[in-house]
Amino acid sequence: MILVTGATGNVGGEVVRALVQAGQPVRALVREPADLPIEQTVGDLNEPDSLTPALDGVRGVFLLPGYRDMPGLLARMRRAGVERVVLLSSLATVAIDTRNAISEFMIRSETAVRESGLAWTFLRPNAFMSNALRWLPQLRDGDVVKDAFGDVAIASVDPYDVAAVAVRALLDPGHEERVHELSGPERLLPAERLAILAEVLHRDLRFHALTDEEARADMTGRVPEEYIHAFFSFYSDGTLDESQIYPTVEKVTGHPPRTFKQWAEAHADDFR
Repeated sequence: MILVTGATGNVGGEVVRALVQAGQPVRALVREPADLPIEQTVGDLNEPDSLTPALDGVRGVFLLPGYRDMPGLLARMRRAGVERVVLLSSLATVAIDTRNAISEFMIRSETAVRESGLAWTFLRPNAFMSNALRWLPQLRDGDVVKDAFGDVAIASVDPYDVAAVAVRALLDPGHEERVHELSGPERLLPAERLAILAEVLHRDLRFHALTDEEARADMTGRVPEEYIHAFFSFYSDGTLDESQIYPTVEKVTGHPPRTFKQWAEAHADDFR
């Protein structure tokens, strides 16, 4: 049995679908019952003792980072008989400057997994293609998208491909103590991603790059201040490079990573 945390999220949902397709027994850990095609158990990763039913018979876990007591959580998994953990981490763990909230909780999570005594694999993806979904409110109101960091090119990755690598790491030997850096096949500026989306949706969309001052004002009040600081460190100060293209997806899965156009075509209905 494999336990999937974050099973209703962009990556976790794809992990669930891939495991079901592979005919593997899979269980979702949820905070409250969700519309999922698999067995699910309610529990809270911030409360390790709540996981007893979820961990029954589990040997592998797809794990999200950043919970309150990661060492205690992993110790609980080990006592329950879990053998392997695939952690969704981030390149923020190896940014030039890791003195920010995002890097710190990612590093703490990786450290806890390394020290848990369980077999582990880390996934460090570039930004997700699905981040374009944050444009939805603006696209409902018109044809102009305003966003920050307009001059930052990213080789973003489809959550589908992150999940495909996660599933291979959960099921196949040879991924123990491996760090998989993941990207899509192309570097694109936000305006270029929007242009592809415009083509797929048959709309005349235009990108407006926010200044740093406008971006800070836009984020303030809806994004925690410590995360705003991290984003500006990564993308304005350039301490995180997500423009790198890695061969990992194809090496691990046997298929090339999806392009942004393929992601947009697969999710076009989300934008309509």
